[in-house]
Amino acid sequence: MPTTFRPCSPDQAFLFPPSPRDWLPDGHLAFFILDAVAALDLQAFYAPYEGDGRRNAPFDPQMMLRVLLYGYVTGTVSSRRIAQKLQEDVAYRVLAAGNFPAHRTIAEFRQRHLADFEALFVQVVQIAREAGVITLGTVAVDGSKVKANASKRKAMSYGRMRDEEPRLRAQIAALLATAEATDAAEDATHGADISGDELPAELQRRETRLAAIVKAKAAIEARQAAKDREAGRTPDDGRKSRGPTPYKRDFGVPADTDQENFTDPDSRIMKMSGGFDQGYNGQVVVDADSQLIVATRLTNVAADQGTLVPLVDRVHEILQTAPGTTLADAGFRDETTFVELERRKIPAYVSLGREGKAVVAPSPEAAATGRMAAALATEEGRARYRRRKAIVEPVFGWLKHVMGFRRFSVRGLTKVTGEWSLVCLAVNLKRSHRLQLAIGPR
Repeated sequence: MPTTFRPCSPDQAFLFPPSPRDWLPDGHLAFFILDAVAALDLQAFYAPYEGDGRRNAPFDPQMMLRVLLYGYVTGTVSSRRIAQKLQEDVAYRVLAAGNFPAHRTIAEFRQRHLADFEALFVQVVQIAREAGVITLGTVAVDGSKVKANASKRKAMSYGRMRDEEPRLRAQIAALLATAEATDAAEDATHGADISGDELPAELQRRETRLAAIVKAKAAIEARQAAKDREAGRTPDDGRKSRGPTPYKRDFGVPADTDQENFTDPDSRIMKMSGGFDQGYNGQVVVDADSQLIVATRLTNVAADQGTLVPLVDRVHEILQTAPGTTLADAGFRDETTFVELERRKIPAYVSLGREGKAVVAPSPEAAATGRMAAALATEEGRARYRRRKAIVEPVFGWLKHVMGFRRFSVRGLTKVTGEWSLVCLAVNLKRSHRLQLAIGPR
């Protein structure tokens, strides 16, 4: 008896138009994104279009936001890949509702609204708090380095800039002298009224490189001068210090190893899992019960020291409540931080040493650090601190390994901060979808 197969006819037409809702199973992430975006205040996204009288109807910002968020949540951040998905992926087709914005349109939408993503992140956190998902009983804080949209090979140290600048100036002067001699010879042969060619490409290239080096060198010097002023130095001090040892360098003179990147000057060389690279330091505060990110911060400083209190302030600013207990690793240890947390009566357990390494006993002058060491030495303190890794590190695992976000797609601290808010918003939406599936409909 011959086998009867299920019908399969690619050319079969539908008698009635199908509903896009039938294309995906119930509870699909795309439906969650649809509902979540519809619940948000998107006035900032619609405001640029009000009363502009444009003749060509633009794409609906709500649709564009749905598509962009779904891309980030599922690990597709390239505008070209998103545009391709709109043609091929059923979930994208449902979210776009028959629209097919080009990749340039998607990229421009993201660029235009980078400053607005933080407000959306705050809205989602506040909604989760009102729903009782976020409790703030315990939060864990951590930072992770993310690669910048720039290569470390496009960076140059201050010492090399100092050597390269006079060398380029000498080469440009020699090329100019050669060009002038050539012009004089051609004038003698053809006459002074005959126009010559433009500057030689070799001369243009060196002049462009020199201008970039001069600009980067000035930026490093300005940054060093600001640091020196913060340390109490003045240009008139010379190398005299308040202590017995004089300063190793003059005011505003950077170390030879200080670097500036020509592609993204705001990025910095940071140590990452694969070695040193251009990057930024993305920090998050994660609620223990929900594992939702409740506050974010992005900086181009590799060290986390001194940033714990600003992160706690950000939690209070968003949710009008301070966290019950704060957990952080040794990167956030700082006597001033501990004193401030004690003053605010915020329980905190911050490691005083890296895992697997011996902890140096705090000095008698660092009384708050001593009290932190005593708290961590108790059974309760050890038990509380052990929770930190299980609370915050999975969030970075979702962000980097599940969603695949390992490099920023924009440049400059301001724009990168906006994309960091967008990424953390996507993480929260992905986690909220999972929580919804776990707890069922409310």
